Amino acid sequence: PEDFELFMALLDRDRFAGKVHGRHKAGAESGARDMMRRLSKEQLVKMDGKPLFPERRAYAVKYTLSDAEAQLYEAVTTYVTEEMNRAERFAAEEGGGRRRMAVGLALTTLQRRLASSPEAIFKSLERRRGRLEDKLAESRLLARGGAFRELGGEGRGLAANVPPGFDLEDYEDVDELPDEELEELEEEVVDLASAAQSISELELEIKTLTRLEALAHEVRSSNCDRKWEELSGLLQGAGPGGGELMFDSNGERRKLIVFTEHRDTLNYLVEKIRLVMGRPEAVVAIHGGVGRQQRREAQEYFTQDKDALVLVATDAAGEGINLQRAHLMVNYDLPWNPNRIEQRFGRIHRIGQTEVCHLWNLVAHETREGAVFTRLLEKLNEMKNELGDQVFDVLSDEGVFEDKPLRELLVEAIRYGERPEVKARLDQSVDKAVGSNLAKVLAERALARDVMGTADVERIRDEMEKAEARRLQPHFIRSFFEEAFKRLGGSLSRREPGRYEVRFVPAEVRQAAVNAGLGLVLRRYERITFDKDEVTVHGKPVAEFVCPGHPLLDAVIDVVLQRYRTLLKDGAVLIADADPREEPRALVYLEHAVQDGRTGRDGQRRVVSKRFEFIEIERGGEASLAGYAPYLDYRPAEAEEMELLRPLLADAWLASGLENVGMDYAIERAVPAHLEEVRSRTLERLARVEGAVRERLTAEINYWDHRATVLKDKELAGKGAKGGLNSGIARQRAEELAERLKNRLLEIEQERQLSAQPPVIVGGALIIPAGLLAQLRGQSGGDHAVDTERTERVAMAAVMAAERELGRLPVAQAHNNPGYDIISRDPVAGRSYFIEVKGRVVGAPTVTVTRTEIITGLNKAEDFILALVAVDGEDAESIHYLSRPFSGTEDVYFDTTSVDYSWSKLVDRAGAPDGRDGFGEPG
Repeated sequence: PEDFELFMALLDRDRFAGKVHGRHKAGAESGARDMMRRLSKEQLVKMDGKPLFPERRAYAVKYTLSDAEAQLYEAVTTYVTEEMNRAERFAAEEGGGRRRMAVGLALTTLQRRLASSPEAIFKSLERRRGRLEDKLAESRLLARGGAFRELGGEGRGLAANVPPGFDLEDYEDVDELPDEELEELEEEVVDLASAAQSISELELEIKTLTRLEALAHEVRSSNCDRKWEELSGLLQGAGPGGGELMFDSNGERRKLIVFTEHRDTLNYLVEKIRLVMGRPEAVVAIHGGVGRQQRREAQEYFTQDKDALVLVATDAAGEGINLQRAHLMVNYDLPWNPNRIEQRFGRIHRIGQTEVCHLWNLVAHETREGAVFTRLLEKLNEMKNELGDQVFDVLSDEGVFEDKPLRELLVEAIRYGERPEVKARLDQSVDKAVGSNLAKVLAERALARDVMGTADVERIRDEMEKAEARRLQPHFIRSFFEEAFKRLGGSLSRREPGRYEVRFVPAEVRQAAVNAGLGLVLRRYERITFDKDEVTVHGKPVAEFVCPGHPLLDAVIDVVLQRYRTLLKDGAVLIADADPREEPRALVYLEHAVQDGRTGRDGQRRVVSKRFEFIEIERGGEASLAGYAPYLDYRPAEAEEMELLRPLLADAWLASGLENVGMDYAIERAVPAHLEEVRSRTLERLARVEGAVRERLTAEINYWDHRATVLKDKELAGKGAKGGLNSGIARQRAEELAERLKNRLLEIEQERQLSAQPPVIVGGALIIPAGLLAQLRGQSGGDHAVDTERTERVAMAAVMAAERELGRLPVAQAHNNPGYDIISRDPVAGRSYFIEVKGRVVGAPTVTVTRTEIITGLNKAEDFILALVAVDGEDAESIHYLSRPFSGTEDVYFDTTSVDYSWSKLVDRAGAPDGRDGFGEPG
């Protein structure tokens, strides 16, 4: 929680100032709910409503120790228990708590290595006995000189046996340490820290260790390892679900991950598993001693090479490594920190995992700590059946083991587990933790309403699908860049599909990048692409992904704006080839912004939201919003067309203050709507921020005020600290925090002072529909004449009815929504279709599709439908649906505004709306 608060302080230093004084640690999260969302994996869903993560299944594989193993277990456990009891005497000594902690760490780690493998306990006992013998020889030498009689003498206590830089008080919860640090701490401290306080006590302990070492060597040499036998059985298909899970339907072995706590056990397992597999390359190992680069290489080898079948890892593999290539895992050793259980399972239970994840936990159920783990796993399985997989996600929550941490329960089991009353109490503690406490934590999370409801998911999905349909990348960006780059003098050549070679970038473009601080723009690029799927092509150079934010594209945009910005104000005459109407209209471009009460370094009010709007104005003066990018389907008028249109340019309505009409409409409609949207969003956010800031900073001020008073009283009594925190410093901190609170509340109030800046006209154009142009040419009939409002209305009604018959929920879009006419939602499949309706009278030879419609069809290739409706009077004679009408390989150049397609050829490729005839292939 403390680290979490420091992290959140990077976002808002006042809301998360100082430490959590007098509050539950979970308050850090509750105070940040508007800034973050905490969900268990099982609550996360994809946009189709299906779970993002697959199911998880855990199995307890219980085994019984052999007689030799049981004898070794009892002997080592007795030694650990007696030494722990001896370490209790340190409590009354100055600094004794620190010594007791080190001895406790040494002994519990020894117990864990006992449970890990014969190899791990033998190596540990051997190292510990050797290190203590070295310590004994040194102490005897000092004693001969008369310098020290006791191991705990001045300057020869525990501190001399701990590496420089280690402060054991910082390692109270050692299981939270990163794997490398934990391994280093264990190797440096565990083999050395002892409860012995005299030479005679140390000699006795070494004698005990020698006996235990001999027992461990005997077990190790006997090759009698019941735990390994269980893993070996799993590898060969035995055990819970083993046979059907370890091998696929073709008999091929699936990938498996084996987690252990200790490097000695890891080396032991690697050797044994390689013998089972018959191939050394089948086993990969990762531990704390493996460098980051080597770790990444091992991860890649395991995930990508089919010959790498088993990964054996310590918890070093649980830090920043994705292993969802596998879905099978074994906990050879169970960690004493419940958080690490979830971390390990989470290595395979990740985004992108498509298989059910299986975890086998190996437990010697007759041992003292094994009995606790057995109870824990059985209770977890019960709760999983009741509450689902989310029990794994909350197992590490502080509220679960709130009475006593799991580690303390295990230590108590080791020390007193032979007593029936202790065992009963431990069972009750586990039952409560994984029973009522776990259920309570889940209930509290449910009350927090962090879960997104179905309606929220539907709304966000719809917004994302609409955004995807009109995205600029890659098609709009590609066509713009090709045209603009060539006009600026650049050299661009097509190579592979969707990939280009840039042979020369003009100096003007490179300099623009330098002037604007956009980043490095090279003189040439071997390959660039506008589609991220084309960045890597086998056997070809890796392409630079050019997208908004890339220095090359941004520099080209900057130069284009420098050269041509004035053309927006000069105006233009544009032709709408796909529009059959016969009345001209004006298109006005304007910017408007919302500001708050804060001022920047330049003294200007801060802009918090800015929009670019397009407003259409009819000849009669009616104004309306024109959509997000209406110009994309217009083209410049040609010289011959300008001659025909010249009389129109003198019309009085064009000189009657169109800019004012556009401004008035923006002020009355667009700007107030924009301001209200920003205001509702901002005021709600600021209310939460103000409450959190007041609570946190007031608590900090009170804390430091109190500290100042207490310190002042001590100083007056002559007990003040020397050189440390004094009352003056504490009082100064309280005053600084009070000033911070005052300034932040003033800033919040300024943020509430929202107002709209006046809209600014950026440019304008006269839009000439194709129907008007045909009229001026004296033409009649043809495609434009038959594409009447009646035909479009009949076609739309027919498609809406067809969609309802299919069980979908169609919604007609506004006439100024380019790209598609209908969004139709399939509630069963959880899918939306974008439908462009093309109605033509029976016998019409062609159909015109706009550039925006083509690009939308490419953007939403899987969900775009071109509906072709043949209309006879007031009736729809036929309806055909064509999926994937555009191939994606056809060129939609920058100056392409529409394409005429053969009606009959499109119909030949199309199918019935119900899909019985199938959808056509791309054309």
